[in-house]
Amino acid sequence: MSSQVAPEEVIHEVRQFVRAELIGRQTDLDTSREIPFPIHEKFRGIGLANWWLPEDLGGRGLGLEQGVDIVSELAYGDAGVAFTAFISVLGTTMVSLYGGEDTRRAFLAPLAGRGGFCATLGSEQAAGSELARITTTATLDGDELVVSGEKFFSTNADFADFLVVIARRGEDHAEHVAVILPRDTPGIRMRRRWSMIGLRSSGTYQVSLDNCRVPAANALEGSGLRLLEIGLNASRVLIAATGVGVARCVRDLCMEYGRRKSLGGGKLAANQVFGAKLADMEMRISAMRDVCRTAAREFDAVMAGPDPAGAFLGHGTLKSAITAKMFCGQAGWAIAAAGSEMFGGLGYTDELMIGKLLRDMRHVSIIEGGDDVLRDLMYRRYVVPVAKRI
Repeated sequence: MSSQVAPEEVIHEVRQFVRAELIGRQTDLDTSREIPFPIHEKFRGIGLANWWLPEDLGGRGLGLEQGVDIVSELAYGDAGVAFTAFISVLGTTMVSLYGGEDTRRAFLAPLAGRGGFCATLGSEQAAGSELARITTTATLDGDELVVSGEKFFSTNADFADFLVVIARRGEDHAEHVAVILPRDTPGIRMRRRWSMIGLRSSGTYQVSLDNCRVPAANALEGSGLRLLEIGLNASRVLIAATGVGVARCVRDLCMEYGRRKSLGGGKLAANQVFGAKLADMEMRISAMRDVCRTAAREFDAVMAGPDPAGAFLGHGTLKSAITAKMFCGQAGWAIAAAGSEMFGGLGYTDELMIGKLLRDMRHVSIIEGGDDVLRDLMYRRYVVPVAKRI
């Protein structure tokens, strides 16, 4: 597909893909332990794998605003498939903005060509949300960096083309660096694949790094923690967009149930209380979509500027991205909870898909910064006056 295809045509193609490959298969995707690679290969076949990668590297170059709608449609079919498809945006954004030209072409061009995956390794068990406390090190040894440490949660790590690892500089532990490790680098070991309660068609791993040697040129330019903060803007907005897709599916599932469920001599869909709950869902879905698009437009505007790398170093975490993730997590959870209640006792069983949707929705408020972590970030960055910030 040409990158000049109109946005509505792209979304039409994604909807067709979702109907053909995901609708009706959600239970299997939720219960299978296998990553559904054939589905991702078919998504690559329609030309939309890694749709955000720059055109000069062979990608589609689609903006984050269009990505919001793509992810919403994918998540309507299965949130785990959507998460696997878009989470590479975190690491690839860092490489695209802060890797040298040779680095960008060496790692992003093949990713665009193959429709492969990238994983970002930041979190550690002891550090939790305090990433400044991570203990993974990247030590300079001649013209190589030697990376060692234990990373707790990383999605796509086992099957990624390359990993972007956040580490302390071995020679100066006060500094941090983001280093690219090809997946086949000796010393990378998957300790386990986590058994998640939602997004079960995705794969999240605990990873051990034991004296992994790569060229020193594989380090991105700038503080690793700052670069991670910048990349999280994109992935947090798309995580929020996942909530939009799941919420839409909850709404439609409830409406379908209401049309066939008998109540008081009529159908549940004609009941005023039921109608009011569905109206509340629709209101929240509209607000969720709008807040995601607002954040995506701000991100796209920075990317379209004359010096996006420099501008993002000044911005760091975008207020709109934090807002989108927090709002969609909370509004989406309200929708999923109300939806499960509509099914009565069956809503608390595995007999209906509503239970899966409830579990899938929970990730929006947890992954890449829980709500309390983001509240603290919002307070420190955007509420406390600049002169009084620590």
